[in-house]
Amino acid sequence: MRLISTKLLKPGMVIGRTIWNDSGRPLLQDGVQITDHIIGRLVQLNIHYVYIEDIISKDIDVQETIPLQVRHKAIQQIQDSFNSIKRATREKNITYCLDENSKQFVSIINDLMDYIFESKEIVTVLSDAFIYDEYIYQHSLQVTIYSISIARELGYNAEEIRQIGIGAMLHDVGKMLIPFEILNKPGRLTSEEFDTMKLHARYGFDLLRNLHTISLLSAHCAFQHHERLDGSGYPRGLVDFEIHPYAKIIAVADVFDAVTSNRVYRNKMLPSQGMEIIKEGMGTLYDERVVRAFEKVIAIYTNGSVVLLSDGRRGIVYKQIHAQPNKPGLRIFEEDNQLLKATYEYQLEDDVEIVKVELDYVLSE
Repeated sequence: MRLISTKLLKPGMVIGRTIWNDSGRPLLQDGVQITDHIIGRLVQLNIHYVYIEDIISKDIDVQETIPLQVRHKAIQQIQDSFNSIKRATREKNITYCLDENSKQFVSIINDLMDYIFESKEIVTVLSDAFIYDEYIYQHSLQVTIYSISIARELGYNAEEIRQIGIGAMLHDVGKMLIPFEILNKPGRLTSEEFDTMKLHARYGFDLLRNLHTISLLSAHCAFQHHERLDGSGYPRGLVDFEIHPYAKIIAVADVFDAVTSNRVYRNKMLPSQGMEIIKEGMGTLYDERVVRAFEKVIAIYTNGSVVLLSDGRRGIVYKQIHAQPNKPGLRIFEEDNQLLKATYEYQLEDDVEIVKVELDYVLSE
């Protein structure tokens, strides 16, 4: 299957991968033939990329690190817990809600750790494969997956990773106390609105720090995930040595997922573009060790993506190489702008690199 822009969809194409809604039901089943109605529906849902079946991508498989049922269970638990906080009217009630849900959060983290630790592939998360009404629930899960993967690469032990995972899953819990009209505003926030939004970091810390069932270190993840090494972050303008190592991990995961996910005010970036954003801030905004670890564990070129190489060839990513996400396995199908009669497999060499991801590539008839 091949990943393409929805702008290129034409009636008669065949969907290669099912798209699911937040109830775990298929919105669009794999194997379905594209119609004008389906194209209109995808645009309405703000879906920018879909997988199709075609000749150059035959037998290329795409698997997420976390199975559908585990993902759905996790997001449902996050949603239920966060919604209970919205309904709570007193701090005592909110604390009770969080304490009541803490065992479920730990169970989810343990499940995620099991799948990530057992996986022989680097982490792949396909944000357009699941459609949710509210961004924050999917975001909380994906930041958790990224943070656990980074922590594992950095050599943290299981209990430390569990604390990081809880901190990541609840890093945005304070947003439940931010007014809805600010949290979901489709345009740019005013300076006053942004000041209100920034309060979510302290709100989250205050909600979590007095819980008996959650580590104070996890609470600090909520407090510090917007702090930056150079002191330009918030809420306290901490600098490098003042920021807890756990929060440095979640900071990178948080920004990467934010820029590679659809938001009400802008479209998503590709994973490779998101990684460039992170690397541009390495050493000034983000911890270099964390960024280097993240580079080793995240799939920045998703299976099924068409890429242009520095020597002019085109290929489609068919497999991930552990600890070398910038050098995935390729199936070369074009040379000198001419389709080959037979494709061949190619492993990137030091003198050849990927210069562009082309999800708008049009296959010649």
